[in-house]
Amino acid sequence: MAKRLEGKRVAITGPRKAEELSKIVQNMGGTALIRPAQGTVFLDEPELGGGISEWIRLKPDWSLLTTGMGLEALMNTAQEMELAEAFMAAIAHSKIAARGYKTANALKKRGLTPLVRDDDGSTEGLTRQLEEYDFADSSVMLQLHGDPAPKLVEWLESRGASVRTVLPYRHIAPPEEQLQQLLDDILAHRVDAVTFTSGPQVRFLIQHAAAAGLEDALRASFENEVVAVAVGKVTAQSIREEGISRVIAPKEERMGSMMVELAKYYAASRTEQTDSREEEQPEERV
Repeated sequence: MAKRLEGKRVAITGPRKAEELSKIVQNMGGTALIRPAQGTVFLDEPELGGGISEWIRLKPDWSLLTTGMGLEALMNTAQEMELAEAFMAAIAHSKIAARGYKTANALKKRGLTPLVRDDDGSTEGLTRQLEEYDFADSSVMLQLHGDPAPKLVEWLESRGASVRTVLPYRHIAPPEEQLQQLLDDILAHRVDAVTFTSGPQVRFLIQHAAAAGLEDALRASFENEVVAVAVGKVTAQSIREEGISRVIAPKEERMGSMMVELAKYYAASRTEQTDSREEEQPEERV
C-alpha cells in the first residue's frame, strides 16, 4: 500500500480493534497514536430483558431496528430467557424498518424481511424512507445500540407515534486523564487527524472539553488544523451534531476505507496547494 499518510499523525480513539487500525495507519506511512475516548462497552442485561418483555407484551405496530449487533444481542438474550419464539413473533407481527446491511442480514437469517430500509446506511436515510408512512396512534419499539437517538424519537413522536427505546449496550467514558491527553494533542496540533468509530467517542471528548471551558477551542481545531475522520455515515452524523462540520467519512463503513478516504483528502489538499502556488508564480518574461 502506498505511503499516502507519510508524515501524518493519526489519533485512534476507538477501544475496539485499535491495534488493527494502527497497523493500517502505519502501513500507509503514518504514525498512529492510541488515544481512547470511550471506555468499555457493557451489555445492559436488565435493559435487554425489560425491552424483550415489553416487545412481547406490546406487540408493537412498528419495530425499528438500527444495528445488527444490538439485534443479535436481543435475540440471544431472548433465547436465554426462553422467549425467543415469542420475541420473534412480536417482531414478525409488526412492520419492520431496518438501518444498515448488518441489521438486514441479522433479520434475513431469521427469515424476516424489513418493509422499510434506509437509503444510505444512516439514521437520516431511514427517516427519509419512513416519510411516506402514517405513524398516528402507532406503537413503536426502537432498538438502538448504546447511544440515544433524540432526533429520531422526536421525529416519530411528532407524527403521533408512541415510542419505547431499547439500548442493548451501555457506553462509558474513559478515565479523564486519557481524554485530557487527547484534548491536549488536538489543541496543540500534535495530531493531524482523529478517527472516531462511534458517536459516544466524540461526545465524551466534547463534554470533557466543555468542562474545562475549551469546547470552542476544540471545535476550532477540528475546523482548521485537525481532521475529524468517521468510520461511517452514522458516526459522521454524530460528529456533525456536536458542531464539527468538517468530517471525512467513507461511503462504506470499513476501517480500511476510512483511512483510504483520509489519504484521498490529504492528496486533494496537496493538489490544491500546488495549483495555488503555481497560480501565484509570476509569468516568465520572454
